[in-house]
Amino acid sequence: MILPGRTIGILGGGQLGRMFAIAARRLGYRVHALDPTPDCPAGQVADVEVVAAYEDVEAACRFATEVDVVTFEFENIPAETLQAVAEIRPVHPSPEVLHICRHRLREKEFLSSNGFPVTPYRAVHSAGELSAALGEIGTPAVLKTADFGYDGKGQVRLDPQLWKGLRAMAELDTTSAAWAAMGRPVGVLEAYVPFLREFSVICARTATGHMACFPPAENEHNRHILDVSTVPGDMPPATVWRAVELAAAIADQLQVVGLLAVEMFELADGVVLVNELAPRPHNSGHYTLDACSTSQFEQQLRAVCGLPLGSVELLRPAAMANLLGDLWEDGEPNWAAALEYPEVALHLYGKHEPRPGRKMGHLTALADSAAAARERALAAREALQSDPESPSKVWF
Repeated sequence: MILPGRTIGILGGGQLGRMFAIAARRLGYRVHALDPTPDCPAGQVADVEVVAAYEDVEAACRFATEVDVVTFEFENIPAETLQAVAEIRPVHPSPEVLHICRHRLREKEFLSSNGFPVTPYRAVHSAGELSAALGEIGTPAVLKTADFGYDGKGQVRLDPQLWKGLRAMAELDTTSAAWAAMGRPVGVLEAYVPFLREFSVICARTATGHMACFPPAENEHNRHILDVSTVPGDMPPATVWRAVELAAAIADQLQVVGLLAVEMFELADGVVLVNELAPRPHNSGHYTLDACSTSQFEQQLRAVCGLPLGSVELLRPAAMANLLGDLWEDGEPNWAAALEYPEVALHLYGKHEPRPGRKMGHLTALADSAAAARERALAAREALQSDPESPSKVWF
């Protein structure tokens, strides 16, 4: 058990690391963060910021000697670095868990071989294999890169209906074009499923096997980027039960120590399919900062330190709306207008450069119902683009 007063190391300095560091410091821990970017979001609130490339094994090993346990905030830490760190200090979740979850093909093979429901898929290593896989799976389908894919990057939808009337596509071998567009040496072709809704469950697990799952969040995406999460989701009780059961079973099978986010689809007939795994805090779990007894970040800390897990009780219905760099297109957003809305919390990540599609922060709204929370979060986000000189339109 690693008690308050000791030092936690986090590999990765983005917003997830920042919110983890805030939770750790609130509980009395010291935090060291390693990231290639000076003054990164996590570095701004950590006790020590180490600026080094993730490929710098020597720097990572020096970093490990100064902390008591190491965790991470994203999947693209090189395996060599993580393994070297693990020889010096405990790493949670383990490098073995990260090895599976960072690669879509290994992830799909783990899930299917252990009996967890997934969409039909095929591994593809060339345009020729893609063509053969399409013959087996059919269209529509989605080609995804096996690694380094995030927020829709490295994904190509294969649907003949989209190609009709496009002379440029008609003049190309569409499978070759799709393979080139994906841009990586290994891909996964997945059958497109007409799902009813998308949702996710974040499960915490300790080294002793104690688990706790947060309520499922129903997720809406825009341009393949999470836009809004609503809790509780508009799901029947049987779907909620099945989703939590699946998340806990997967975390247990992986022997996760820390957090595991499980993204899922619900089909029209009630079948639940597992889409992707993330062995870390997740964007869809940000609502827990304001709406739950224990946030996902404090829960990650408790799990990796061997402390008892906190309550996952939802105190109020909630909605989380992402704030992307697009909001800065016409200048600084009108923060005061958004904060006039009752029970709305603003979380900004300390990133210096707003870019289209870049996650800069989020809003969380609480209300008496999930639908009302969603409406409030969206209204507050829209108010960010209002004229600072215009009168308030919020009524209490």
